[in-house]
Amino acid sequence: MASTTNVTKFIITGLFQDAQVQRACFVLFLPVYLATLAGNGLIVLTVSVSDSLRSPMYFFLGYLSLVEICYSSTVVPKFIMDLLIKMKTISFKGCLTQIFFFHLFGVTEILLLVVMAYDRYVAICRPLHYMTIMSHQLCHMLVAGCWTGGFLHSLIQMLVTIPLPFCGPNVIDHYFCDLQPLFKLACTDTYVEGVTVLANSGLISVLSLTILLCSYIIILVSLRNHSAEGRRKALSTCASHITVVVLFFGPAIFLYMRPSSTFTGDKLVAVFYTVITPMLNPIIYTLRNEEVKIAMRKLWRKKNSGME
Repeated sequence: MASTTNVTKFIITGLFQDAQVQRACFVLFLPVYLATLAGNGLIVLTVSVSDSLRSPMYFFLGYLSLVEICYSSTVVPKFIMDLLIKMKTISFKGCLTQIFFFHLFGVTEILLLVVMAYDRYVAICRPLHYMTIMSHQLCHMLVAGCWTGGFLHSLIQMLVTIPLPFCGPNVIDHYFCDLQPLFKLACTDTYVEGVTVLANSGLISVLSLTILLCSYIIILVSLRNHSAEGRRKALSTCASHITVVVLFFGPAIFLYMRPSSTFTGDKLVAVFYTVITPMLNPIIYTLRNEEVKIAMRKLWRKKNSGME
């Protein structure tokens, strides 16, 4: 189908219409985004320079924090700036670009969470062979596979979306560009495209969630044979990962596993996983991980001693 797009830009309705509420949101969300950059950036830096954080678990944690920065930055900076603007617009190409990178980093993060679950499975269930199985080569291949999976997912989304004709109206009822709000503006029936996108996203989500659940069921069963101290340490590490998984998959399942709507509540849920969750992840991992906290303190002392 040849595209007959006449629309060159879209108007974004935003999160709220009241100007005072928008200014209050700006004051709230700007520090949250800066904290996201600082927290995740600190983890990336700490993992990169600390000799004590050379295990595969921290290798994947560093990449997860990097993806969190990228994922949040595809939506949040423009969203924050738009809170101070009455007429919120985005170009057609800009909208497609935002959708591509949002799905790229989102699926890359999902796959990284699966890889981290596999890492914990090997560490707990096969501890004597852990370093042999989780070699540097395999770790790099797994991370490359996550990026490749995210890219292929986004490519499919774009191949479905780009041919669609858009001839007006051009008002997206959301605070950023996403596929379902965009499909509602197409000048054609998008049932097939919607099913294709849902199947593409749903397959990845369902398979990833199934693998995650199965891996942690196996881990919990195997912990019965560990000592009390071993169980405590393993559960502490796994609890952080499980918390991040719940925070990421919970809102996504709420929004995408049911008919789409335009309720403000849906937008608030989207705010949670695009703005709040990326900030919470570094807090979750550092508060429950003594090794990361020790490495950060060493990095801080080294920085201060270098400034004297």
